[in-house]
Amino acid sequence: MTIPIRDASLVWWRRVRADQEATVHAAAEHERSLVNNDCRGALAGVLAAEFQGQWISPPEATDRAADKLYQLAVAKKVGFRVPRTLVSQSREDVIAFTQQVGRTIVKPVVGARGPLMFTQYIDDPASIPARSFEVCPATYQEYVEGRRHIRLNCFGELMYAALIETDALDWRPNLNVAMSTWKVPEDVAQRVTAVLRALGLRMGIVDLKLTPDGEPVWLEVNPQGQFLFLEPLLKEPMADYFADFLLSLTGTTTRRAGNVAWGS
Repeated sequence: MTIPIRDASLVWWRRVRADQEATVHAAAEHERSLVNNDCRGALAGVLAAEFQGQWISPPEATDRAADKLYQLAVAKKVGFRVPRTLVSQSREDVIAFTQQVGRTIVKPVVGARGPLMFTQYIDDPASIPARSFEVCPATYQEYVEGRRHIRLNCFGELMYAALIETDALDWRPNLNVAMSTWKVPEDVAQRVTAVLRALGLRMGIVDLKLTPDGEPVWLEVNPQGQFLFLEPLLKEPMADYFADFLLSLTGTTTRRAGNVAWGS
């Protein structure tokens, strides 16, 4: 089914990074880059010029909000505790940082397409060759104590959160752990909403971590993060919740109007 873009009232701008099938047979990297970049650019340009409806979320806001360092600054400004953070490619800076904050984790600043790069501990940076740091910057943060991780799915004003309990630093590699729905406290909901509004996002998938005394620490927001994996794990109709959110923006009566099973 083909819909003229001018007739569309809403576009979910999720991810347009997939390569074109035509590039499979390209002989050189620059040929693949040309085809993929120009296809993405043409799509973005046509939508920017012709589409007059609502974006979920606007491409410029999605791109800006994907900057993890900018997110941290915004979250801190609205009152969240954020981990002490260093971005550097200097081994000396990393050594000094670990001496200051104690146990430290490392993760990519942006990352790359391909296999997931999971968050790791960096316990002894002095044992790592300096050239390993010098290749590119990385993000170093203080380790936040606790085993309760929150995956907070924000669809407009509605929030649906999962509590993931594990001793693992990064819960993504193993979902066979204790997982349950989590009632979003009102003060947390207000701060999350303030962050998303400051970032210009209509939706966002937020990662928090609860300290042993229950304080929520902001880790990051993915403007177009994964949420459907929670549906079978929590027995919650995440696809329906999201569809209702989209329909509500178009003025269409939702199938679950007023029925928020969990969240704020």
